[in-house]
Amino acid sequence: MIDTLADEMDAVIRRTVESAPGVPGVIAGVTDRDRTVHLRATGVRRTDGAESLTSESPVAMMSTTKAVTATAALQLVERGRLDLDAPARWYAPEIGELRVLTGFDDLGEPVVRPPAGEITTRQLLTHSSGLGYESFNPDYARLVRENRQPSIMTGTRAALRTPLLFDPGTRWEYGAGIDWVGQIIEGVTGQRLGEVFAREIFQPLGITTMSFTLDDARRRSIAGMHQRAADGGLVPMDFELPSPPEVDPGGHGLYGTVGDYLKFIRMWLNDGEGDHGRVLESATVRDAVRRHLPDGMNVTPLRSALPQTSNDVEFFPGIRKSWSLAFMINEEAAPTGRPAGAQGWAGIANLYYWIDRENGIGGYWATQILPFMDPASYGGYLDFERVAYERMTRP
Repeated sequence: MIDTLADEMDAVIRRTVESAPGVPGVIAGVTDRDRTVHLRATGVRRTDGAESLTSESPVAMMSTTKAVTATAALQLVERGRLDLDAPARWYAPEIGELRVLTGFDDLGEPVVRPPAGEITTRQLLTHSSGLGYESFNPDYARLVRENRQPSIMTGTRAALRTPLLFDPGTRWEYGAGIDWVGQIIEGVTGQRLGEVFAREIFQPLGITTMSFTLDDARRRSIAGMHQRAADGGLVPMDFELPSPPEVDPGGHGLYGTVGDYLKFIRMWLNDGEGDHGRVLESATVRDAVRRHLPDGMNVTPLRSALPQTSNDVEFFPGIRKSWSLAFMINEEAAPTGRPAGAQGWAGIANLYYWIDRENGIGGYWATQILPFMDPASYGGYLDFERVAYERMTRP
């Protein structure tokens, strides 16, 4: 079975790279509860060079960072140091100063008011806090475009202080709440988020490549970022998040390898047990992966406000989706074979992953392309996941 699985997965990856419009390169792998079953890299690091991409090439993990930050928060909940339903300002006082944006005055200045309620860490984790993203909210995009608000990608403390887009707890909108969760973790522990990750998560998982900073060696081997042009071509970009950042960006800032992220996925498949030690208690994992959005509040499609960074986004159209404490939940079976109740999410540079605790499998697909939901990369990912289910779950 494994040979057939490997052959079919490799064929999907090659086809994604080689078929027009194609992608520069793909690193993709799958794991079961015991080990990484298959991991492959195909293509080049940059289209303006000939250096091959390898499975050890680091990638900018972007929003796949979020689940790692959520895991660190859950560890603090286990230890009685963090109450998810207490005001988040207890742990990160500055978040209590955020106001709700209601519009713009005649001079273009933002008009704000106090929020109707206090933000909680649970709302930050489930994207129901009122925070958004410039890529998907036109008002936020306007603030950044007019230099009234730094982009969250700057990794600065000022970038966290965006206005809220609605009252906390009143709707779902994908946004920068997990960056604030990183600040909450720092407020509780008194340490930088990266230090907490290294000690509490990476060590028991045997992860050695994940970091918020790049050294020269990793910079020379990293998969290059590319922009999809209007004609379908790919333009290499000299993209790098601030390294080191002023604030460790818990929502998007990790660099690392696909092989190491598969170790993180495997921990969630194994009720919190990592390759070299326990990360979360099994009861914590079981509670974390259930729906944590209020009844009647669901994940909604994301409409692009910045076409250069993202297309419109909807995973599995027509299927009801919710949010756990770390992931999106598909509440109905997906056409790839993913069952109802599985977990997953993505990163804006066309990185995608899923975690299926029922069948004990998960996978991660990495390209480095903007805008998000690139048809070639996302289509390849769906084919990759479909092969995993066809070959790993059939008797």
